[in-house]
Amino acid sequence: MRKMSMLSSVQIKEANAHLAAVHRRVTELEQRLDAAERTVREQAEHLMGKDRELQAAVRELAQRKDREMVDVQAKLQDCEGTVQRLHMLMKEKDDVIAQLRHRSQLLDKITRSRPLLDNLLSYMAEAEHSHSVRLPQPTFPEHPAESLHSVTNGLMNTSPNDRNFSVSEDDTEELDQDDSIFGTTV
Repeated sequence: MRKMSMLSSVQIKEANAHLAAVHRRVTELEQRLDAAERTVREQAEHLMGKDRELQAAVRELAQRKDREMVDVQAKLQDCEGTVQRLHMLMKEKDDVIAQLRHRSQLLDKITRSRPLLDNLLSYMAEAEHSHSVRLPQPTFPEHPAESLHSVTNGLMNTSPNDRNFSVSEDDTEELDQDDSIFGTTV
């Protein structure tokens, strides 16, 4: 059994060479492992740095968004106030327009009635003038029935050719046209 424990020098050399190769391989693998660990550590640190940067950027964006939201809400409230003021101004202007439209319609009616008013004024002037002239006192018959008959005959016999009758044909046409203004019919 002793023989077996004895190794030949070739076997020892081969075993030593194998051990040296294994040792080199282990050293190489340890170096690779160290390099890989360093790379992983560097990448992890780099990723953590990036993560911190991204979190800071996200916080900054959130803060900027919040500030912009506050600004937008303030502008929205200003705009709503402006819209309310403009609506009130529009209502006031609409009221003024309605009043002016009504006045315009009244002025149109007045201008359409102008010839009639001119005639009326001339008739009033003529009436004033006729008051200044002394008229004789009418005599009344002794019987009231005869008096009523003569007055109604006098009124019924009034014609446009009578010298006291002062409405011309133009006036009657204007009266026909302007009757609708006052809501009457002839």
